[in-house]
Amino acid sequence: MADILHRIGVEGSTPQAVYEAITTMDGLSGWWAEKTTGSTEVGGVVEFRFRPGGFDMQVVELEPGSHVRWLVVDGPAEWVGTHVDWRLRQDGDFTIVLFRHEGWREPVEFMSHCSTKWATYLLSLKQLLETGTGAPDPRDLQISDWH
Repeated sequence: MADILHRIGVEGSTPQAVYEAITTMDGLSGWWAEKTTGSTEVGGVVEFRFRPGGFDMQVVELEPGSHVRWLVVDGPAEWVGTHVDWRLRQDGDFTIVLFRHEGWREPVEFMSHCSTKWATYLLSLKQLLETGTGAPDPRDLQISDWH
């Protein structure tokens, strides 16, 4: 198994504000995918739609202000069955976001692409919280044409 790991610091934000950006429709559509629908409650499924396709994530754990965990239930075969995990904590003027997309069966080229895309979206999350404007799909940074 292989995991994608990232860490960002969001300046001037609280763990609760970051939590809301990853657990509400307004938040998620402000930094990841403008076309986001579904239920963000435990057991609910959030549907993210992008230009090349989409992902459905079941919410499996919520700890307000500190932890969010999703299970990928639909999308590319490499994603289905993996988990997306967010850990949040305050560190001075920053909220630290520890991100994991875990459980990849093998580190294929698509995983490398997704790692880079996750980094761009995490920077979009940071930008949304620090400036009020993120860069969600379809306004995100394009890194390659993945088919």
